Amino acid sequence: MGYRIPSPAVLGKIGTAFRRSVNSFAETNHFPLIHFAKEDRKIAVMHRFMLAQEKTGRSGVVAVGVAQEYQNVFASSEREGSNGIPCFGFHKADRRVTCFYFYLWDNDFGAAFIKVCAYFPYPIKVWVNGHEWAKRQAIQTGIRFTALSNGFASCEDPAALQEICDRLGPDTIGVFFQHWMAVLPLPLTDADADAGYWWELSMRQIEISRTLVFDAPRHARSFFEALVVDSLDLGRPETLELIFGPQIRRGKVRRTQDVFKTKVVTRDTDVTINAFYKHSRIKQYLKDGRALRIETVVNSRDDLACHRRLEHLDELQRKARDINARLLDTERVGQGCVLASPAFERVAQSTLTDDGSRAPALRFGDPRVMALLGSLCVTLAALGFTHRSLRARVTHLLGSGYSANQMSYDLARLRRNGLIERQPHSNTYTLTADGQRIALFYTKVYNRILRPLIAADRAPAPAPLRQALVTIDSNVRSYIEGARLGNPA
Repeated sequence: MGYRIPSPAVLGKIGTAFRRSVNSFAETNHFPLIHFAKEDRKIAVMHRFMLAQEKTGRSGVVAVGVAQEYQNVFASSEREGSNGIPCFGFHKADRRVTCFYFYLWDNDFGAAFIKVCAYFPYPIKVWVNGHEWAKRQAIQTGIRFTALSNGFASCEDPAALQEICDRLGPDTIGVFFQHWMAVLPLPLTDADADAGYWWELSMRQIEISRTLVFDAPRHARSFFEALVVDSLDLGRPETLELIFGPQIRRGKVRRTQDVFKTKVVTRDTDVTINAFYKHSRIKQYLKDGRALRIETVVNSRDDLACHRRLEHLDELQRKARDINARLLDTERVGQGCVLASPAFERVAQSTLTDDGSRAPALRFGDPRVMALLGSLCVTLAALGFTHRSLRARVTHLLGSGYSANQMSYDLARLRRNGLIERQPHSNTYTLTADGQRIALFYTKVYNRILRPLIAADRAPAPAPLRQALVTIDSNVRSYIEGARLGNPA
């Protein structure tokens, strides 16, 4: 800029000029200038202005919000040199500074905002909604659909709608950004841009979702309630390792956070399941009471081994969609483990394999079998298990001695029954599709039906159930006595 000394006063002049230009911009165009309070929900404050602009059918700035927020900016320090001339230094620090929110209504993206910080290096944040963009593209293409809040409930041409969603990429967002940068007042000038000082978009937070719409809302509610119960341990490291893909490393250098957790959040009657992985998370909730929304929220591109710049958005979307699919596949197994009688009979009785070998039975109710299959349920979402790791889990569930020879025998009968497979060139085993269903079926029936029924004559079993059992017991005793089969007095 031609100054001999890099003084903070130079940057102060830029910030002051920017604030004045924002005030002038709002006054000239008759935009409301709204100062946000600390407790304000910004989008709620701006909602009525958004609706008014939408009714006009034109793109435009709807209002300008002003907030004091912490931003990572350059702070300055001053010292006097040996020659008596002041010397200035700069370092990054979190400071509470003025930020301007330009709320927009865009014919392609709908509601959006661009936030500009009034302090050097003047960071900018852009927020857009891909669902709203897809809705407007579908309307322009003539595809009829029924909308969910922030989604689609139904569509006459799902394949065409998916093609539209796949088109949302870096170029589309870049065009949106450059268009509004030419409209809004900015702290940098055209001369700064010509000198190479301008903004480049990177990805700060990306949300990639998959929405499954149920035909009947009651089915959605019942499915989600069962899903909440089954997903309480979703935050185990081995589960998240499978869902997110990258290996979780342990040791002296902690490359992954030590805390993995599942969090269930309840607001009124709405429940959200969150499983946290590094800086990101995957969440599930019921959308409008009729659709299951699975959403991967990426707060750091490093979590998925992606680069930060916007040009890598397609790669990030692909990886996040794979995460959504892996979670859904894992949960589908847990919700659909009903066994046909031939499959149950095959593992519950001793049979012969195709090569003539005997496959020993896995008899339902046997304590060792139940501990074995219960341990397999724990490894359901893991990348694999070994003789040693599975034996430790079985020993814990049995509560008694369980030798290495017994573990080897049990692994052999699991393999012969087709429930596990050994990975090539390793001592690691994985569950087959049949193994997943059978392990879940045995464990669920035993833990959720038989054990509660056996203890149903005692609290905390519901009083109506206990009374029903007393009635049944009384009638059975009457039949026994009527047949003279009771114990003699």
